[in-house]
Amino acid sequence: MASSPGGSSSLQNSPYGSEGDQQPQHVMDQKKRKRMLSNRESARRSRMKKQKHLDDLIAQVDELNKENNQINTRVEITTQHYFKIEAENAIIRAQVEELSNRLQSLNEIIDSINSPCNYIIDEADQETLFNDCGFMMDPWNYVNVNQPIVVSADMLMY
Repeated sequence: MASSPGGSSSLQNSPYGSEGDQQPQHVMDQKKRKRMLSNRESARRSRMKKQKHLDDLIAQVDELNKENNQINTRVEITTQHYFKIEAENAIIRAQVEELSNRLQSLNEIIDSINSPCNYIIDEADQETLFNDCGFMMDPWNYVNVNQPIVVSADMLMY
């Protein structure tokens, strides 16, 4: 009998006995609670970090959309200016073409006037001169550039 109370007392005093199981269980529960709190805090920080990242991305998207709208507006304005200038250029090109044609016609007229033509005096009207090219020449305004002007003595007397 002496062995059973001694045996039971040795189990109770042992670190692995029933009381020993409670002490480490209590410590384990405390560690578990501490770890759970730490995990909860870490999860909360992770959620906050994710939310902040999401908010930053939303702000960045808003900023990029705003920049995109500004760029699109500038492109539209530039395109309108381009079409306006292109229309003005088309008008100017047409004017240049028309003026070039006029200049060419005038140069042809000048060349035909300056070409060596024989001048014919119309017998009915002594003051009207015609050249071979068909141009009527006013004798008072006609100066032949190829010949010198000759003044005679009888002209000076009048």
